[in-house]
Amino acid sequence: MKQNALDLCKQLGVAMPTAVAGNAITARTPITGDVIATLPCASSGDIERVVVRSREAFLAWRTVPAPVRGELVRLLGEELRTSKHALGQLVSIEAGKVLQEGLGEVQEMIDICDFAVGLSRQLYGLTIASERAEHRMMETWHPLGPTLIISAFNFPVAVWAWNAALALVCGNSTLWKPSDKAPLTALATQAVFDRAVQRYRDEGHIVPDNLSAVVIGRAEVGAALVADARIPLVSATGSTRMGRAVGEACAKRFARSILELGGNNAAIIAPSATLEMVERAVTFAAVGTAGQRCTTLRRLVVHAGVYDALVPRLRKIYGKLRIGNPLDEGTLVGPLIDRAAFDAMQTALAAARAAGGTVHGGDRVQQALGTDAYYVQPAIVEMPSQTDVMCHETFAPILHVVKYDGEIEQAVALNNAVAHGLSSSIFTNDLREMERFLGAAGSDCGIANVNIGTSGAEIGGAFGGEKETGGGRESGSDSWRAYMRRATNTI
Repeated sequence: MKQNALDLCKQLGVAMPTAVAGNAITARTPITGDVIATLPCASSGDIERVVVRSREAFLAWRTVPAPVRGELVRLLGEELRTSKHALGQLVSIEAGKVLQEGLGEVQEMIDICDFAVGLSRQLYGLTIASERAEHRMMETWHPLGPTLIISAFNFPVAVWAWNAALALVCGNSTLWKPSDKAPLTALATQAVFDRAVQRYRDEGHIVPDNLSAVVIGRAEVGAALVADARIPLVSATGSTRMGRAVGEACAKRFARSILELGGNNAAIIAPSATLEMVERAVTFAAVGTAGQRCTTLRRLVVHAGVYDALVPRLRKIYGKLRIGNPLDEGTLVGPLIDRAAFDAMQTALAAARAAGGTVHGGDRVQQALGTDAYYVQPAIVEMPSQTDVMCHETFAPILHVVKYDGEIEQAVALNNAVAHGLSSSIFTNDLREMERFLGAAGSDCGIANVNIGTSGAEIGGAFGGEKETGGGRESGSDSWRAYMRRATNTI
């Protein structure tokens, strides 16, 4: 597996840096648990240099017309198309996703590039009526500054693209602190970006050096970057604990933050739901990426009238899931990222049993693939009520199931009764229930779906959530405004 990863890095154009003893990051593949690379961790001097260079790049890039900036992102999209299979494979090796999910993540990068190219001609302001004669008011948008992107292991490259494509067309430079569990995919993406820059220059355009930079390191490296007053915007994806620290550090220096944090997502199964549709959507949302998406379905709120028809069918489907090497054709569930994720899952299942839950699945499997590889049977946990264990997000394939027997308002209250507010869905053929769920008194999440699961967001919509999910928005709609500063002008 190590050689496969290194061959892909070479194919993608990565010049592997040399690690220094005592200050290195060890990259492992969750497929086997083996070490696939050892990389140098950024020093305080490295951080200072990269921030200075990023600031210099911003000062040059901000004066380039936005549609011309968009041409660089267009070329990035083309380079990603060329590198899609190799980069998708590397994502699978480093993050443990099944290959189709790895390829799908790279496709998301391509899609956001397409979106951002069009956006580069639509960074609209306003003309505003003035109360004073012979005066004109208008609103204009300008580049903000170096943008720090902190990404998590579970979407190691797409999250960078969601932010970077917008930041670049908005006139900002970018710094990227990837997860220390997924540094190779970041270096590979930077190599792809560098090829797009060279093509941009070959077309006769001027682009500053260091417009995009990767900074490898652990949490302390990210903390140093977050605290730097020369970085006006931090977009951070990860746990609520991490996001709270980032938000406080940004607030202390009045910097902006875009926080996309955890999600304890629920789906409501109403009496009129089409159960065949529910089975497919629930399974994909609950077990995809081995339950390690922020949008993973973790709670199923099922009406008592359909509970006995649905839950046994889900258990049967779970029993047939193909679990194994994510690079093998036909595999549906790959490994957890590491031992800590496995331990957290087992702790959560023990807590569910203690709270009166009935656990189906959850055992470790496929141990022959590696002593340090952690494959698990996804778990369905039937709970007597929505207890504390259901209100806590566990980053693993655990689907807690609870009944409701009243009106839709009861189910919505259960949906909303957790700290996070990322994604939610309802399965119903009742228009009244649908409208209640989507209305002001309905789901309090940033994403509310009808008759589809909680995962699989498209780049055209703003992605993010409320409460302890952080309140930030990335990707589509008008998310671009967070990457720019607004000025009101009177003439």
